[in-house]
Amino acid sequence: MTTELPLADGPPPRERADAARNRAKVLAAAERLFASGDPAAVTMDDIARAAGIGRGTLYRRYPDRASIARALLDEHERALQERLLRGDPPLGPGDTAAGTVPAPAERLAAFYAAMVELLETHVHLVLGAETGEARYRTGAHAFWRLHVAHLVREAGRPDPEVLADQLLAPLAPELFRHQRERGITPERITAGLAALARGALGQG
Repeated sequence: MTTELPLADGPPPRERADAARNRAKVLAAAERLFASGDPAAVTMDDIARAAGIGRGTLYRRYPDRASIARALLDEHERALQERLLRGDPPLGPGDTAAGTVPAPAERLAAFYAAMVELLETHVHLVLGAETGEARYRTGAHAFWRLHVAHLVREAGRPDPEVLADQLLAPLAPELFRHQRERGITPERITAGLAALARGALGQG
């Protein structure tokens, strides 16, 4: 893919040493709390207490729980975005001159596999950051949607705007967690998504 897509949100602002220490405390405390149970049940008061800082200090930096989860998740999403733009095929775009350009379905299957890896490790953060309609307003989701819509266009499929949404729907973190709780392995989820990619984009 040659189109430059926006990476998540802007880089973090420069900060004072005390602010950096408080940020590190907040993120470490939130990571523990999100991983220990239902992320939706974690409150800002819980995070402030676990971090050992005042509520005012917490709210000055983060307006809500989702913004904290997004800060934790951002690094991992940016790394995946970079691999999509400039990584090796089939996840990355390949090189036309070298004859290494993968088919759209291959790239979609590789994207699905990478997203399953991200969800397996960080689903608690995704659930904390992107529950309900909030996920559709994140920079990362906009990036994923642009990427998938590009692949749909490359495959010559109609109405890529609609199909991109439909192809992203199986990556909902609530669905992933539900499948894992039912004992479905990441490998089975990845295989099912690869079959979906081949069927939707008409490859193989």
